[in-house]
Amino acid sequence: MKELAAFRNPNLAKQVTNRLHELAPSHTVKFCHVCGTHEWTVTHFGLRSLLPETIEVIAGPGCPVCVLPAAEIDEAIKLSLEGITITTFGDVLRVPGSNMSLLKAKAEGGDIRVVYGVSDAVRLAKAEPEKEFVFFAIGFETTSPTTANEVLNKPPGNLSFLVCHRLIPPAMELLLGIGDLHIDGFIAPGHVSTIIGLKPYEIFPSAYHMPVVVAGFEPLDLLFGIDMLLGQMRDGVPKLENEYSRVVKGEGNIKALDLLQRVFDVVDGRWRGLGSLPSSAFALKKEFEEWDAREKHGVRIESGRDIAPGCQCHLVMIGKIKPSECSLFNDSCTPDSPKGACMVSTEGTCRIWAKHYTKQ
Repeated sequence: MKELAAFRNPNLAKQVTNRLHELAPSHTVKFCHVCGTHEWTVTHFGLRSLLPETIEVIAGPGCPVCVLPAAEIDEAIKLSLEGITITTFGDVLRVPGSNMSLLKAKAEGGDIRVVYGVSDAVRLAKAEPEKEFVFFAIGFETTSPTTANEVLNKPPGNLSFLVCHRLIPPAMELLLGIGDLHIDGFIAPGHVSTIIGLKPYEIFPSAYHMPVVVAGFEPLDLLFGIDMLLGQMRDGVPKLENEYSRVVKGEGNIKALDLLQRVFDVVDGRWRGLGSLPSSAFALKKEFEEWDAREKHGVRIESGRDIAPGCQCHLVMIGKIKPSECSLFNDSCTPDSPKGACMVSTEGTCRIWAKHYTKQ
């Protein structure tokens, strides 16, 4: 608790902010984070207002619900309307599929139940052995090990998994390949890094000459992370640094990584509005296909409508525009009536901005 209190010290925050102004270059630099919780911290605590005008923090595709392609939601909807019980996290229900959301499917008779984790899905399946259950498994490397663990534990035969997990480092590489999107450094996600460690980020400073700092989630964590990125720019030596060392270890979580390796193959994956990214998704290994919902129930939808007319979620998710630059933002697209995926989850950039900004 003493350590956490130190990260809420206003005097220290002032000192770090003063240092940022001293280190700030004369030209504009952009630092990109890829974590919904980072965006919440930056926005909720008004950190952008503390930064020099030449330092811009932009949000990348760090919201697991936002990047979920419509086709995979369509798969879950199709199963639910065929009488199969879908279990999933609450923030998935209102994410738009091609024609409807899971919430709309529930209103039309689909048996869709909110769970806090995959273990709840296992419990429900055991309690109702006469019904078929599917766990809609979403999330990045942070939540993937829990899915893998339940698969290894040989869940009940009436439960299968619609695996839609995604991997963060390939999305970071995607951003560097967008010609008109200039990025000067990455703030890597703390949650994901607790699992994967530091090694997957080494490619960025070594191959792309891109500074990377893994940061935590307190306001001071982010300010320290920005300070470290500026220090690398000042010295002209891009490298990988770990600001969140009180939680993130270089080797990551060895047990979790072992689970992932034993249960999943790494495959190409579709991301909402961004297309297919190489080696960016998990799929169950063939030896576990009896628990693969796509194989068991014969459902596989290859494409869907990711972006509704007028919605610019795909540009928000790569940091190309701010939510307030979308014509739908806080107008026809609101948290109560979302048109795009970024307005649904509490980790979605548009949803976060909608709670803190008013449209000008």
